[in-house]
Amino acid sequence: MLVFEHKVALSHHLTTLKKPKATIGFVPTMGALHEGHLSLLSNSLQNNTLTVISIFVNPTQFNNPEDLEKYPRTLEADLKKIKQVSEDIIVYAPTVQDIYEGNTQSKAYDFDGLEHQMEGKFRPGHFDGVGTVVKKLFEIVQPDFAYFGEKDFQQLQIVKKLVAKEKLSVTIVGCPIFREANGLAMSSRNERLSDQERKEAGIIFKTLQEIKTLFPNKSTSSLKKRVAKVFQNHPLFQLEYVEIADEATLQTCIRKSKNKTYRIFIAVFANNVRLIDTISLN
Repeated sequence: MLVFEHKVALSHHLTTLKKPKATIGFVPTMGALHEGHLSLLSNSLQNNTLTVISIFVNPTQFNNPEDLEKYPRTLEADLKKIKQVSEDIIVYAPTVQDIYEGNTQSKAYDFDGLEHQMEGKFRPGHFDGVGTVVKKLFEIVQPDFAYFGEKDFQQLQIVKKLVAKEKLSVTIVGCPIFREANGLAMSSRNERLSDQERKEAGIIFKTLQEIKTLFPNKSTSSLKKRVAKVFQNHPLFQLEYVEIADEATLQTCIRKSKNKTYRIFIAVFANNVRLIDTISLN
């Protein structure tokens, strides 16, 4: 299995491999891989000639320095997991210098308002960092298809908007959320939870499912209040936000419309570990 640390070497290698009608599938990650990431790899392998995964903890998308410092970095374990999926996967594990070349700054993007909702409100500059690094990675790998998990649904919509606005020749593929046995959405941050927190975090998905059941007959404001009440006095979890929004625009749903698709989004803290989740409501 080939592992590249330098973009020039990776680009040269991919150029030599890519034949007419061959396609490159790409899975950008920040490492600490779990079954959700591996499912993205499997999806790419089934549908492309070549598959590339990047492992890079991108500093420009962290608005909290402590979160960046504590973000799990498990490259050796990640490589073993990738190898178990396929030894034909090409790995790009660059340094910050290789990506940013001494200028670790985000470009300011206009994502037509998508960036001002939910995560954008609570993590200033986050999506500028996401857009910056994703564009750089796309320029290096030159993928035909790129695979993203739906857990970060707002990010998925942002990346699609980036591709449209920058006129990039890559198709973005959203893939289903993988969950732990108790329903907790798989995330690299789950490794930082205590055993009790991880066990009881199933309440997040359970609450979202309950809201989905009630959605047809209840107002969105009453449903959000119901979620807030669940977490109001919970000893382990603190609700940061809950939002019910139009899937396409991510605008808050005030009054439901029959021809629109809605989704519930939630962010919860377990001590200083931030967990997000989302499900479609109709």
